Parts: sequence; C-alpha cells; structure tokens
Amino acid sequence: MWSYYPDLLATPVPRYTSYPTALEFGDDVGADDYAAALERIESATPVSLYIHIPFCDQICWYCGCNTGAANRTQRLSDYLTALRSEIAMVAKRIGGRARVQRIAFGGGSPNAIAPVDFVRLLDRILTVFDVSDPDISIEIDPRGFSVDWARVLAASSVKRVSLGVQTFAPQIQQAIGRVQPLADIENAMASLRLRGIDAINFDLMYGLPGQSLADLDATLDETIRLAPSRVALFGYAHLPAMIPRQRRIDASNLPDHKLRFEQAELGFDRLTAAGYIPIGFDHFALPADPLAIAASEGRVNRNFQGFTDDDAPILLGFGASAISKFPDLIVQNEKRAGHYRDLIAEGRLTATRGVSIDANERDRGAIIRDLLCSGRARIHAPMCEATHIAMAALEDRGLIGWEADNLIIRDCGRPYARHVAAQFDRVRGKL
Repeated sequence: MWSYYPDLLATPVPRYTSYPTALEFGDDVGADDYAAALERIESATPVSLYIHIPFCDQICWYCGCNTGAANRTQRLSDYLTALRSEIAMVAKRIGGRARVQRIAFGGGSPNAIAPVDFVRLLDRILTVFDVSDPDISIEIDPRGFSVDWARVLAASSVKRVSLGVQTFAPQIQQAIGRVQPLADIENAMASLRLRGIDAINFDLMYGLPGQSLADLDATLDETIRLAPSRVALFGYAHLPAMIPRQRRIDASNLPDHKLRFEQAELGFDRLTAAGYIPIGFDHFALPADPLAIAASEGRVNRNFQGFTDDDAPILLGFGASAISKFPDLIVQNEKRAGHYRDLIAEGRLTATRGVSIDANERDRGAIIRDLLCSGRARIHAPMCEATHIAMAALEDRGLIGWEADNLIIRDCGRPYARHVAAQFDRVRGKL
C-alpha cells in the first residue's frame, strides 16, 4: 500500500523529461549553438529523430501539446514542405556522420496529415540520413485512423503505434472534448494487429473532471482486455492560464489530491496485477516488450516522449516547437508554425531558445534520470553526506533508503519519485 502525504503532493515538481527543464530554456541559446552542436557530431554517432506534426483534426480541451486545427489545406501543405526542407538542411550540416537508429512521429496527431504525406516525410529522412532498419514509431488519434493508414504504416515498417485513449467513460470524454467510442480503439487495434503491428501503447489519464475511481476502474478493465503492450497513465494537469483551451473544462469537479493519489494507486495495482511491469512512476509494459526488458537490464532512459529504451546520446527534433538534445545542449525550435516556415524559407535553422549543460548539470541530470528510471542512483562524495541530511525526512517516512552510497526509492516511495529527484535540481532542490 502507498502512503498518502498531502504535503509532498501539494508541492509541484517537474516531470523531468529533460534536465535542465524547459522552464530553464532561454533565448540566449539558439540557432548558432545548434549549428555548432551539429558540427561536433562525430562519425558513426547513433542519433534518434523526432518529427513534430502540430495539427489535429479535432482539438481536445485538456491537451497541452503545441497543436492546431488541420482545417486549412494550404497551411498544412506549406508546413510539410518546410519540414522536409529542415530535415534536408540538418542532414547536410551533419554530412553523413550520424547513424539514425530511431524515428518517432508525434504531435498533435501525425495522422492528421494524409498517408501519402507521411510516406514523403519518411522517404526524405531515409534519403538524406544514414539509416539502416530504424525503429519507427508514431502517435495516432484513433478517431481519424483508417485502413489506408494501417496499410501505409505496415508497408513503412513502423514498429510501434501509440493511441491517445485517455478514458473510455463517455461522460468524461464529453467533459474534456474528446468523444471517442470504444469501437474506434478496437477497430484501430484490430487493423494494426491484422498487419503485424503488435507493439501498441495506450495513453490513459487520471485526475480528469468528474472522474471517479469506478470510472478509472472501468477504463482499466477495457485496457486490460485489449492488452496493449505498453500503457502510460498520466495525471491531468489543469493549467488554464498557460493552456487557454483548458478554460473550456469545468474545473469545479476536478479530483482533489487525495482522489488523484487513489487513482494513481488503483492504476498501478490493476496493471501490475494484470502482468504489466511498472516502469518509472507512470509507464507499464508487458514482460516481452522491449521497455520491460530494458528495465530488467537497467537500460531505461527518459526523454521528451517519456520513459524509453532509446540509448542514443543525441536526439534531433524537427518541426515547430520540436526539441533537440545533445550531451551539452538542449535547443527548441520556434514554436509558431508560421514563423517556423519563414525561418526555413530563409535557409536558417529554427532553434530559438535552449540551455547549455555544464559538467555539474550533467551529473545532476544523470542522478535525476537514474532515480526516475530505475529507482536508485549512486551519490558520489562530496554530495553523499549532504544528501543524507537533505533526505532525512523522506527516509524517516520510509520512502527512500540507502545501500552503501546508492540512494534507493522504495516501492512505497514510487509516487514521490519526482519529489526525491527534485532535491538534485539546482533550481528547485536542496543539494
């Protein structure tokens, strides 16, 4: 059983999909720094690519992604033209030194574009980069998924598909602006599995308006029945001041901290009882899934897409708002699609903000990553003694422990993993 500590849960902490976090990005880092980092890539360096499609056929009210309505054909076409140009521009700067091992298409909803446009994008990547048998994944909106899309994904050797499910409760779907019948999910999964794509992820959410434990339990029932190979169970963050579309959500019946905690615990209990292996604090994978295998071997990593078995030291992001990460640098592209297109038309790299990472920050980031991904991290002197002092209250509560100089997050401390990791954050922590 997890223990409920409201004082900890009331303290906001980042999700740490990067460290430093996006809140530390500044406009003193940009295109010149990105260009220099590309020049420093050495021969045969493994890299991963992320391709951002900031469009959706329907805009969900809860969504915090950088996305807009795919209702203007010319705007969509112009964006895709710019995206293909950016891919070619960056590949030319690298000059064949990088070896692409993974390609991820995200959004928004990549299936908001036509299947033929997806093929053109992928063909551009395969043409201009050094790529051999890449691991290709894509996020899709089941509401706009078609047989044609399934055929194209199979023909393109896509290995993993992530479905935005969120909830199966009709009244909650109405409350968050995402009406999505169960049949949409069933049909998408059947179409994918028929064509040999069995690696399927479900994105689920708790903490949604009006969501009860029974509602979540019913959604978990359907999830376990459909048996995706991975499940990500995210807590909804209501931030209407930052995300204007969330103002359409009635915040008067959002679950409180206690109910959110119980929902997260219910998800953990139900999914692990069904045979899923817990990864970090909100991902789950069946034992045969590569992510579960990576967890058993201590190889889980964390990036802007969550927990992953991707070990590439460099991630290159393409498209408006996409983020690229190097060992010593994180940069983000221009967020506004129109301005992004203008920069590409001028033949310029589009990175407009970011952060440099020195050796101290790399060490802190490694500790944060290890704590979140594997629940343990080695703390070297001289930080070890200070860590014992800073973590005393968490240790008294039984949430953490020590094995020599290894800090361990105990099973009951899993809900507080980010709070433990945050102590090593130079901006937010005590160390």
